[in-house]
Amino acid sequence: MTKKKSPRVLGSLMSDVCRKIGMTEAYEEYKTLQLWDGVVGEAIARVTTVEKMKEGDLYVKVRNPSWRMELNFRKRDIVARLNKAIGYQMIRTIIFK
Repeated sequence: MTKKKSPRVLGSLMSDVCRKIGMTEAYEEYKTLQLWDGVVGEAIARVTTVEKMKEGDLYVKVRNPSWRMELNFRKRDIVARLNKAIGYQMIRTIIFK
């Protein structure tokens, strides 16, 4: 009698597949971009658009100069919350444009 494996979460399977084909970093970056709205909240999500992530730098377009200034003051906190949501220190800094 063989023992059946328990079902795996799709995210776990995606991580395994990406690791096997050498795309772990790209997949982790994609997951990070998906977390943005939930981590920063509705008000900030409304005025920002995450453009890309490259080598630990997250590029975010801000629709309003006063919001850009405010987000630069909050940058350290946002980076910490994103890295906590990811589970490790993936993001070094955020570049607000």
